[in-house]
Amino acid sequence: MDQTFGSGLERKFCQFEAALTVKDGAVIEGYASFFGKTDQGGDVVQPGAYAESLKALEAADRRVKMLWQHDPAQPIGVWDEVREDARGLYVKGRILTEVGKGREAAALIDAGAIDGLSIGYRTKRAEKDARGQRLLHDLELWEVSLVTFPMLPEARVGAKGESPETGLMRELAEALEAARRDMAAE
Repeated sequence: MDQTFGSGLERKFCQFEAALTVKDGAVIEGYASFFGKTDQGGDVVQPGAYAESLKALEAADRRVKMLWQHDPAQPIGVWDEVREDARGLYVKGRILTEVGKGREAAALIDAGAIDGLSIGYRTKRAEKDARGQRLLHDLELWEVSLVTFPMLPEARVGAKGESPETGLMRELAEALEAARRDMAAE
């Protein structure tokens, strides 16, 4: 769900198309945002939307925060790499398993119970297109959270150590979701 708060800080949930993986117990990587995809709130992040924010963070020697469910009182790790590429906003970081919520998050990702990321940001420049979609051109990125409910339901997340049975069930779910989308488009 996309939310706007009195401070102007918004949250955008995104489930990965590519696998969110947990390696060596705590390293995760994947995409927190995809360019050109319409989310359930009717927003479409445009290529380059994070560029100025990422430059400003680097210049100030600050990092995007890794939070648990957008709770600023619960940082659970650090993002070591946050960058834009042709697909979207790529993140790679470490869940701190020395922190209680960090241990919980790593276990939940590994089990497939948590499979999404959400960005916390402030919109600096956006416009509406003819279809009423909000095109997001410039975003001030604050944090990327591990979350339960992502904004892009057609995307998927995989975890390291996925069993063959779980992988088969995931493939079946993906096939059913693709069929549902095809039927809805007709």
